[in-house]
Parts: sequence; structure tokens; C-alpha cells
Amino acid sequence: MTASPGDVLDDVTTLEGGDPGGMLLAVASAAAQIREAAVLASEAGVAVLGEEGRPRAVVVCGMGGSGIAGDVLAAVAGIGSPVPVFTHRGYGLPAWVGPMDLVMAVSCSGTTEETLSSLEEAVRRGCRLLVVARSGSPVHDLGQRGRAIFVPVTQGRQQRASMWALSTPLVLAGHALGLVSAPPEVVEEAAVMLEQVAARCRPDADSMVNPAKRLALDLDGAVLAVWGTSPMAGTAAYRFACQLNENAQLPATWGVLPEANHNQVVAFDGPLGARPSSSADDFFRDRGDDPEPAARLSLVLLRDNEEHPQVTRRADVSVELARERDLPVVQLQAEGSSSFARLASLVGMTDYASVYLALLHGTDPTPVEAIEALKRRIAPVS
Repeated sequence: MTASPGDVLDDVTTLEGGDPGGMLLAVASAAAQIREAAVLASEAGVAVLGEEGRPRAVVVCGMGGSGIAGDVLAAVAGIGSPVPVFTHRGYGLPAWVGPMDLVMAVSCSGTTEETLSSLEEAVRRGCRLLVVARSGSPVHDLGQRGRAIFVPVTQGRQQRASMWALSTPLVLAGHALGLVSAPPEVVEEAAVMLEQVAARCRPDADSMVNPAKRLALDLDGAVLAVWGTSPMAGTAAYRFACQLNENAQLPATWGVLPEANHNQVVAFDGPLGARPSSSADDFFRDRGDDPEPAARLSLVLLRDNEEHPQVTRRADVSVELARERDLPVVQLQAEGSSSFARLASLVGMTDYASVYLALLHGTDPTPVEAIEALKRRIAPVS
């Protein structure tokens, strides 16, 4: 007899066998990453940044799971930040970046070619520098040439599984500069939140009580549109879409309200959206040769508890529109008092769900062979 999806996720032996790279353990390390990164950032002298005065702008250079550290800083700072926080994903630097700006180069491996390109240009232009990377790596060495403050990243995890180790030093740097409020109690609140999520979502908690397993089951077989209801929740939505891509090897779109209401909502009426009218169907026809039903769109709303009132109305009406079209809707509510903790609550839950969705399909959540194949093909010929 074929095991049900719930049975697959509730079999700890199956989960362990399908996760030889230990992605579930890496996700569970999130709280420890925050605490360790806070210590490493303090030892590196990140607080000194505040003594040097506030920069004109903060430019975070990074790709993939490292680049999202810049989004975390921008999300935690919010629209109240006194200076812009810009995440640069690519080669070189925008022409406007110069000595009055702080460039933060983030690379878990320390070898990311785009980040090396950006950092080299920042050193050439005399920018203030903060580097978060592997010790002894090319990014570390290049940062030393530019007299960067350097925060090391402990190894042993995939880049995307090191989000908190990479982003916490940036948040603490933002605190030193007066861009965010992240005193020790705020950092600890985020760590505690991730511990609580890990306890609820642990592999030996069955799907009846494990919210991440339940979320994976609810989303199984759907094409997901993930929307956030604030800049912070939008960062969590982007993270979830990327985790679905890399961990579960599934496509997903993401957006932020109100912008998603100006474009993505139209997909509700597209080929993955509203079902054909039943009046056009012949009730008496032979359905034996019907193709398998196509995957359908599902809306995942990541809700912040600090939403603009009109965004709250937009989110509620978006849910109504989706349900009128018989589209599944899942809503996750952020928890915590600080923006850092609320982000942790959403990212922690959806990180687990992306891994459980991979394991539900028999997909090893760790390898990223398509990325590695692409890198091999673009590598310069020696």
C-alpha cells in the first residue's frame, strides 16, 4: 500500500535518509547562528562603525543566500532608516557609490565572483568597508587591502542555510550606525523565536502538530505566489520563493503588497487560476481519457502585525478574490515585537516547510547541481 504524504513526513527514518546533507539540521541551527554571529561581530569591532559617523548610503554586495543579508538589513531598518540601504546583486558598483558610502561585502564561500568584482571596485574607490566571509578566502584578502572590518563566517553549511550568520553582523552594524534598533535584547528575541520555531517544526513532531509539515502538505502540487504585507514580510516572501527554488527545486513567484495588487493578482484569472465554468462541461462525457489536472496557483500571504491600514484591506480583499476563484489560500502571521524577531518567525517556518516539501517529493534538499553546472560552463578556460 502506498504511503500517504503525511506518513512520508512523519517517518523520521525516511526524512533522515532523504536528507544526507543535513539541511534540516542546518535550518535548526538558526538560533545558534544569530548568537555566534553576534559574538563574532562584537569581537571584530563592528561597533566602531558608529564612531566613524553615518555614511551617505549603505551598499550591500552579495549573491543568492549571501545577498539576502542586505535585504534583511533593509527590512529591519524599514522606511525609518535615515540613509538608504541598497542591495547590489551583480558585478562592479553603481557609478554613484564612493568614499562617503559604506560597502558591505557578504560571501559565505568568500569566492563569489560578482562580490569580488564589487569589492575590488569599492577598494579602488576608497569606500568604507565591512566584509562578512570565510576566513582566508579571496574576499577576506581583498577586504584587508581596503582596511575592512572583517567578520568571519563559520563553515559547514550551504550558503542559503547560513542566512542568520551572514545577516546578523549587518544588523548589528546598522545598530551601531543608528539605522536600526538592535540592542542585545532584540537580537536575543530573534534567536529565541527561531528556537521556538525549531521546537515546533522538529522532524519527530508529526504532521498533526508540526506547522511546517502541515504547510508543506497544504502547498504540495501547487504553483505558489508568495506575497508579503510589509517590506519585512516581503523579504520573507522572497526568501521563501528562493528556498522553494533551491531546496525543493520548485518554481515560485513572490511579491509585496500593495505592488502585487497592480500586476500579479491578474494571474488569478489566468490558466493556472480560475477554473473553467462548469456550464461549459459535458456532464455525461467519458472522463476516462482526461489528462491529469494541471497544477494550480495557490496564494501564500505572509502577514506582518505592522501593516499599513490600506495594505490590510488589500490583503483581505486579495484573499476574497482568490477564494471566489476556488484558489487555495494560506496565511502565516508574524510573531514577535521587533522587526528582526517577526522576520525570524516567518523565515524560520517557511525554511522548514521548503525542506519538508523537498523530502515529500523525494528530493534531496542540499545539492544545487544546476547552479554548479552553470558555474562550470562559465568558468574561464585555463
